[in-house]
Amino acid sequence: MLREELKKLLFEGTVIPAHPLALDADLQLDENRQRGLTRYYMASGAGGIAIGVHTTQFEIRDPEVNLFEKVLQMTADEIDKVQLNRPFIKVAGVCGLTAQAVNEANMAVKYGYDMGLVSMAAFKEEPESDIIEHIKTIANIIPVFGFYLQAAIGGRVYSYDFWQQFAEIPNVCAIKVAAFNRYQTLDVMRAVCSSSRKDEIALYTGNDDNIVADLITPYRFNIDGQIVEKRFVGGLLGHWAVWTERAVALLSTIQTTIENKGDLSKLLTLNVEVTDMNAAIFDPSHDFHGCITGVHEVLRRQGLLEGIWTLNPDESLSPGQFEEITRVTEAYPHLIDDEFVVRLGKS
Repeated sequence: MLREELKKLLFEGTVIPAHPLALDADLQLDENRQRGLTRYYMASGAGGIAIGVHTTQFEIRDPEVNLFEKVLQMTADEIDKVQLNRPFIKVAGVCGLTAQAVNEANMAVKYGYDMGLVSMAAFKEEPESDIIEHIKTIANIIPVFGFYLQAAIGGRVYSYDFWQQFAEIPNVCAIKVAAFNRYQTLDVMRAVCSSSRKDEIALYTGNDDNIVADLITPYRFNIDGQIVEKRFVGGLLGHWAVWTERAVALLSTIQTTIENKGDLSKLLTLNVEVTDMNAAIFDPSHDFHGCITGVHEVLRRQGLLEGIWTLNPDESLSPGQFEEITRVTEAYPHLIDDEFVVRLGKS
């Protein structure tokens, strides 16, 4: 079960970056920069990290690469070494069909991870009932962070009934909605609001195309004559792997504005700015081909990575993406944390 101080943080809402993989020019793990990234996220004020996820590159699981356990161990070690005096949620990606996912969940527990972000992408055509049983199996090993992955990059569309059943699984503590689709997002929100466990599940946006709007929107439904409301309380995002100190400030501003019933109109403008920045990083105009390398390019410019290398030789920046990243960083200086990174490097 999730420890109470972590559960409190999870439900209050926090910033959880999806942790990239630092490689050198020989495509070997750059341990110093990998550890440096983890320290950057902690120093930025993030409330946790997610490692072994898409942003970390799924190829770390390939037998010839064999880095999955290494990065889990290294990240947990670096977090322990810093000895934060505040709660910090360690999330491990859990992938594959059930046998593989069980092994990965057990490995996450071995290294002290608090939750497993469970990808269902390996289930291409299996019935939804099989996937529900899969989640139940993993939830018996580690608290589950559910994950609705957009179909454009390997996910699939799930029914409302599926999410109703998903929400009823004990030890499902959170769901990340990364459907990049308002209708599918609505299915999850309504299903959780209809669940007997509605107060036991925290909802996190993974909709990188709609971050601020997700975080300021109350979802209200009439459930058996009663109005039930849920919100996205935080984000587990690849976008928040960059400019993380500003992401923490952004979430704080949103939380304060909601708490004080402040003017949300400025935040709607900010939503457009953040989405514009995300388009440059995530490369939707080329079917997200450059989404990982886009993250790497921002970190490279800040000196947090040496280069944009990935384990997949076919991944690179798309035509015009370099220029787009330059455009948005110049257009929205209030959303980048270059000065913070410079100060961090001097400390």
